Amino acid sequence: MHDDRGLVEARLKRVLDERVRPAVHPVSVPMRIAVWEAPGEPVPVAEGLAAVPGPAAVGDRWGRPWGTSWFTVTGTVPAEWTGRTVEAILDLGFDENMTGFQCEGLVYTPNGTPVKGLNPRNHWVRVAASAEGGEEVEYRVEAASNPVLLDYHPFLPTRLGDIETSHSDPLYRLARMDLAVFDETVWQLVMDLEVLGELMAELPVESARRYEIVRAVDRALDAVDLQDVNATAGKARSLLEEVLSSPAEPSAHRVSAVGHAHIDSAWLWPLRETVRKVARTTSNMTALLEEEPDFVFAMSQAQQWAWIKEHRPEVWTKVVAAFHDGRFVPTGGMWVEADTNMPGSEAMARQFVHGKRFFIDEFGVDNEEAWLPDTFGFAAGLPQIIKAAGSKWLLTQKISWSQVNRFPHHTFQWEGIDGTRIFTHFPPVDTYNCAMKGSEIAHAAKNFKDKGVARHSLAPTGWGDGGGGTTREMVAKAARLRDLEGSPRVTWETPVDFFEKAQAEYPDPPVWVGELYLELHRATLTSQAGTKQGNRRSEHLLREAELWAATASVRTGSPYPYEELDRIWKTVLLHQFHDILPGSSIAWVHREAEATYRRIAGELTAIIEGAQDALAGEGGTPLLFNAAPHAWHGVPAGGARVPVPAEGARLTEIGDGSYVLDNGLLRIVVDTRGLVVSAYDLRAGREAVAPGTPANLLQIHPDFPNMWDAWDVDAFYRNTVTDLTDADEVGPDPEATEDGTVAVRITRSFGASKAVQVLSLRPGSRRLDIDTEVDWHETEKFLKLAFPLDVHAERYASETQFGHFYRATHTNTSWDAAKFEACNHRFVHMEEPGWGVALVTDSTYGHDVTRQVREDGDGGTTTTLRASLLRAPRFPDPETDQGVHRFRHSLVPGATIEDAVREGYRVNLPGRETTGAGEVAPLLTVDDDAVVVTALKLADDGSGDVVVRFHEARGGRAKAVLTPDFDAVDVVATDLLERPLEGAVAEPVDGEVPVELRPFELRTLRFRRG
Repeated sequence: MHDDRGLVEARLKRVLDERVRPAVHPVSVPMRIAVWEAPGEPVPVAEGLAAVPGPAAVGDRWGRPWGTSWFTVTGTVPAEWTGRTVEAILDLGFDENMTGFQCEGLVYTPNGTPVKGLNPRNHWVRVAASAEGGEEVEYRVEAASNPVLLDYHPFLPTRLGDIETSHSDPLYRLARMDLAVFDETVWQLVMDLEVLGELMAELPVESARRYEIVRAVDRALDAVDLQDVNATAGKARSLLEEVLSSPAEPSAHRVSAVGHAHIDSAWLWPLRETVRKVARTTSNMTALLEEEPDFVFAMSQAQQWAWIKEHRPEVWTKVVAAFHDGRFVPTGGMWVEADTNMPGSEAMARQFVHGKRFFIDEFGVDNEEAWLPDTFGFAAGLPQIIKAAGSKWLLTQKISWSQVNRFPHHTFQWEGIDGTRIFTHFPPVDTYNCAMKGSEIAHAAKNFKDKGVARHSLAPTGWGDGGGGTTREMVAKAARLRDLEGSPRVTWETPVDFFEKAQAEYPDPPVWVGELYLELHRATLTSQAGTKQGNRRSEHLLREAELWAATASVRTGSPYPYEELDRIWKTVLLHQFHDILPGSSIAWVHREAEATYRRIAGELTAIIEGAQDALAGEGGTPLLFNAAPHAWHGVPAGGARVPVPAEGARLTEIGDGSYVLDNGLLRIVVDTRGLVVSAYDLRAGREAVAPGTPANLLQIHPDFPNMWDAWDVDAFYRNTVTDLTDADEVGPDPEATEDGTVAVRITRSFGASKAVQVLSLRPGSRRLDIDTEVDWHETEKFLKLAFPLDVHAERYASETQFGHFYRATHTNTSWDAAKFEACNHRFVHMEEPGWGVALVTDSTYGHDVTRQVREDGDGGTTTTLRASLLRAPRFPDPETDQGVHRFRHSLVPGATIEDAVREGYRVNLPGRETTGAGEVAPLLTVDDDAVVVTALKLADDGSGDVVVRFHEARGGRAKAVLTPDFDAVDVVATDLLERPLEGAVAEPVDGEVPVELRPFELRTLRFRRG
């Protein structure tokens, strides 16, 4: 037989496009249209429904950027349509390739009942399955004219990313507002032909099954009368029955389809628009669940559920009803799908605390799975946090985006820094927006790396990013793929159903140890410095607020601000969403984020100061409150007293105009360029700065990645570098005279920008503080702060959640080389046996480490650590990072890892000075600095119990004694949600609580008060 595959495939495409799909709605009549434009921000639904609209027509322009238009559409069902299925086709001017990224709508009945959402892939509304002629139809459409920012030519700078800089011209043109007959038979034929055509294209050319499909499709197309598709569609379908009923092979891959709509809580739209996106999507999904008995929809992010409950109660009612039917499923157990690299230890824990608690309180659901399909890599501390929250599974997908190395597993055990293992699945479909295309399902089976030992994978199915969710077409395709020869078997299932099956069939999968590093989007560790600083500051203010409020409540009976802290925590957690904290959202999002951080800083400062006033009492004794987990200048952790003064430091100008800062522990030499040419550890007799290379060196690179401007930095950025060595001014800082501190001030101008640095050495301190203020006006540049160190080390440590993680300083493998930009929290540390150096920071996350051997000279190794300060990408925010920024870094020569932990906290939690009646004793003391308390608070249930969370921070074993200074009746070990662990017994407290910890082990103890 001659091979006519290509002819049949081309025929199928044209007949579908030009004849069959148009016949799904064979006849239509126009509807009457009126519109009211909301004058500013979106209005409440009742106000939109009550507004008086003006005339409008198909073809009219509508919708200024970020505006809202309320359309009223009315029509009459023609008499001859009686008994037929009728739908309203409401096309706001959609481009089907921009689902979730352009205009959208939510359809209501006139009384305000939500019907469903409108988007480019879903712009029909079922009027009646059996219509009555003469029936009057009326809908109201709340239409959002969101601009397309990620267009066909992506990453172009645009001012449309903020309502304050957008123009006011209408963006869209009404395309169609009709009542139409829906021909179910033709629509089913479309589904038959699409599934078979997509499957056919994926089968091997030599496969008999492929030719069976070719012949069947050819016969079906022969049966279609192109001038009367509707009359002949049934016959065409009958000719496909046999080929569609042939069952899958017994060994076929199993795909668990989970209805899904990944909705970014903010990205190319502001937070307020996400509230409406969630309402539109969930309205769509509840409607689809009513029509499709096999369909299951899962939604993560407790924040998004809370938004519906708060802002759209009419939608919430439908969601709750669908949940009770068992097919609208909460998943993930986190407040938002957060970035997991940058949130601090306690913040990452609270993502699960607040997320899981919402689902437990509202629905009685205690999620056992973490659901993070789009997060940009995963920190090595996350597994034990998941476990400590009472969960045991993780789903992610984004690692498939890695540029260099293909991850070797799809189902595996992920082992974190403390040894905790989490059963993890990484869907081989390689998308969290699966549309049930044959190419996607075939790819899942072909790509699955665990063949022979496992056969289950998961496919998150539905339009996402900007929402939309699953469509009736996807459900119809899944039904045909349930048991179809040549295809994997597809079944709608909940995430729990999938994980239980996957773990049962693969109980001993391979193990991956350490972080799940995404070899892409590395610049998200630096973009939008203001947002990142707001997050870091908020995390530490929350620590202080809980510590001092709990101490004041126990000591003085002051009311504990449960509701305020709960609200603020949720606000901070929301802003850790994986496009807000990473700096990859539009200008509007970051403008609002920085304003929010300023507001909550004021609220938290008021809580802190109120609690400290209650604790200090009336008096004139100078006190220093120390919120850090280690004693400082004689002030205990969590207490207040008069600090012990240290001997002063000295500043000396030497002959060539250089300066020496010396406090008896460190001697720092700053040359005439304002660069640190020596950082000498006087106790160890050891130089930190590599010979012939200056530290505190600002360096600037061109930064124009191939794609994803705010997200990416490509390795070639290093090819060109400019050292900023010219100084406008170098001299003593006149303001650094208090408490014996000495300092040098350096001013530099470069490009259109200016940097002012103050290098300070305090009495008794083993660190050089470097305060950098940059008035930044560069474009597409990357600013680094470099420290070439005389340290020979094959690896270095970066702080992560509840511990630290080691990365290579070399590039032996492609995996090592790909990590050319990495994340730290408060410190980076490197050492040779017996001596090390730390760089601690109050707000930056990105850094890089390189090494080279000094061939000219002593042959030693220079290991260069560079902190990433600022970038200037132009998409999606063309003004990214423009303006004034302030950073603090501290160089700590001679630091052990324990010193790095301690100084990292001290830089981020400086003491608060006040006056009072006298010393304030800590609520709890710990006798080993390796055991770090990350939270001391009152229990969330309002019982008054004291909750303490702590971990081992050195990476070794620890034995410590916790001593509560309050009337504690007993203590019990709990999970993160403060629930007793299985098998945990409340132990009486007799003054002391001894604990033994494994390396990096996390514990939570709950003390019941007498």
